[in-house]
Order: sequence, then structure tokens, then C-alpha cells
Amino acid sequence: MKTFIYLGLLFTTLFTAIDATAQKYKSPADTIKLNKEYLDISNDITTLTSKLSEAQNDLPGIRDRAGTADNKAQNAADNSSDRANKATEGSVKDAKRAKKSARNAYKKAKTSQSADANVKKQEKRIEELSNQLARKQKRLEELNSMRAAIYNMIPSQQQ
Repeated sequence: MKTFIYLGLLFTTLFTAIDATAQKYKSPADTIKLNKEYLDISNDITTLTSKLSEAQNDLPGIRDRAGTADNKAQNAADNSSDRANKATEGSVKDAKRAKKSARNAYKKAKTSQSADANVKKQEKRIEELSNQLARKQKRLEELNSMRAAIYNMIPSQQQ
């Protein structure tokens, strides 16, 4: 008995959802609302396109900075390692220099990690903008089909 109730609720939900996804604008009186939404979507697409192109243009520079930070971190780590080797056989002064070099290498490694995170963040931003743009373009196509359906309903005026 519970199964029938659950199935009944499922079908009711599905049929309600199907009606909700039907064409929103149906009559010539709805053209004002349709045109307003069409204009809003078009403006959103323009804005998203410019943001996407800007983000894509910034990505190579961010990647270059990340590569530079990686190289600096690697050089600092190598330098720190050399100083540490000298410090094992050297004086207290050499140990202090090795410690300072290790701190410097640590800071550069943190900077490198931050730069890599910035690259990932920018790539994620590009992906999100692309997804938003695709959704907006799909909605614009739906509005175009609704507009065409409404215009087909209007009888053409013959003179």
C-alpha cells in the first residue's frame, strides 16, 4: 500500500514539473515580458562574454607568474640545502646563514603554492563563466522559439 502512495506522489510531482517547464510566454500579450527578458538575457550574455574573454586573457600571465614563483622556490630550496651542508662543517655564523636561507626558501615555497592556487582559481572562474554563458545562450534560444511561436500565431496583415 505504501508503494502505491509513493508512486502516486512521484507521478504527481513529475506531472507538475512537466507543466512548470512548459512554454512561459504563449500569447501576443506576453511579448512585452518576453522582449524584456530577451533584452536582459542578451545583456547578461554580453557581460559574461566580456568577463570570460578577460579571464582567458589573464590566465597566461597568471601561469607565467606561477612558473616564475616555482623556479624561485626551487632555487631558494637548492641554495638552502647548500647552506645547510656548509653549516654542518662550519661555524655558528654558517648555521645562522643556513637558518636564514631556510626561512627564505620556506617563504618562496609558500608564494609558489599561492601562485599555483591562483592559477586553479582562475581556471575555475573560466569554467564557471563558460557554464553560465552556456545556460544564458540556451535560455536565449528558448526565448527565440517562444517568440517565433507567438509571431506565427499573429495573422499577417495583408493590404
